Amino acid sequence: MNMSFFMVGPPLVSLLSGIAILIWPRLLNYIVAFYLIVFGLAGLVPLTLV
Repeated sequence: MNMSFFMVGPPLVSLLSGIAILIWPRLLNYIVAFYLIVFGLAGLVPLTLV
């Protein structure tokens, strides 16, 4: 994967999420839930591979 994605990806996702929350405030619940699930799984994957 290209290294520049890791530098641009998170700020771009944050910006798009912030705009979406301003437009649809109820979307906040889904964005937070998705964030917690994804980063929770990402945190567990290295432990299961060791």
